[in-house]
Amino acid sequence: MFIRALLAFLALPGVVAFAVPLIWLAVSAHTRLVSPFGLVPLSIGCFALLWCARDFYVAGKGTLAPWAPPVHLVVVGLYRYTRNPMYIAVILILLGWALSFGLQGLFIYSIAVASAFHLRVVLGEEPWLARTHGAQWRDYASRVPRWFW
Repeated sequence: MFIRALLAFLALPGVVAFAVPLIWLAVSAHTRLVSPFGLVPLSIGCFALLWCARDFYVAGKGTLAPWAPPVHLVVVGLYRYTRNPMYIAVILILLGWALSFGLQGLFIYSIAVASAFHLRVVLGEEPWLARTHGAQWRDYASRVPRWFW
């Protein structure tokens, strides 16, 4: 299962949060750090993303991939504060790239990814979690906000 979790991590947030921005930077030739302040959200996002992936693997007994989701509802770690810390982590990483290298295009990409995440959560994940985990999901969803509000 560890290999599946690693592959899922590389295929999903690895592409969205790292490969796309790095390719963007290389293609646009913006490889000079403009604002070191951007490294703060980038670093926090990386730490949070790894923590969430670990919680999916250890507490949930699954991966972050839709084809091998956690068996158990993950309600530990950062999931005690928001139902979607992994998505928030990816957005922090993307905003960190955009701020660090001063690329408006990466900022717009961040907004597009955040919008896609919201639609995925509302239209796909939450209905699936309600069907799969029933009362446990409803109790969790009533106590913990979708994002931070």
